[in-house]
Amino acid sequence: MLQIFLVVLSGVAAAQASPGPNMFAVIETALGRGRRAALLVVSGIASGTLVWAALVSLGLGAIFASVPSLLTVLKFIGGAYLCYMGFRGLRAALRGGEATLRAETRVLSDVAAWRRGFFVVMTNPKALLMWMAIATFLFGAGLGAAQVLAFGPLVAISATLIYGFYGLMFSTGLASRGYARFWRWIETAFGLAFGGLGATLLISGARDLRP
Repeated sequence: MLQIFLVVLSGVAAAQASPGPNMFAVIETALGRGRRAALLVVSGIASGTLVWAALVSLGLGAIFASVPSLLTVLKFIGGAYLCYMGFRGLRAALRGGEATLRAETRVLSDVAAWRRGFFVVMTNPKALLMWMAIATFLFGAGLGAAQVLAFGPLVAISATLIYGFYGLMFSTGLASRGYARFWRWIETAFGLAFGGLGATLLISGARDLRP
């Protein structure tokens, strides 16, 4: 079981480190509200991963395994969403308009910051697809519901470390000034990454439709 956990966790860490709504929420909060608020958003994201683990272990993964067409639909929805986000980033970089990544300047209480992170991860199509993949792999490897549930804290720890790093990095004045100066390049990189991820999901969904 430990070997299976390590293999899956390496893929999860790569997914968490790549651009996505979770990362955007942390960075935007860090740029506008500072370290404390950003880390509270991170704690909300980590809490949400525990909920995802519970949902998957209670049978959500089995539902998608028995009705694979639902997962195909989600691939198209998630792929279209990520392509849209990629388009927004590239358009902003080319036109020099408003950046996709905007500093979160409204007042956020501690609870509101935590809530933002929690709801971002719970409504994130990338997180949903990741957990469906986790469920398929873990259940397919013969693990039981309790063992899948036990995988949740590992994902929460990984999320805390990775998103916490982004929160600490972008809460510094140097990072804020660097983003203000090079935001077009950053938007271009994010736009390409989102577009690539979205295209991958759309291609995967199209392959699912083949007879």
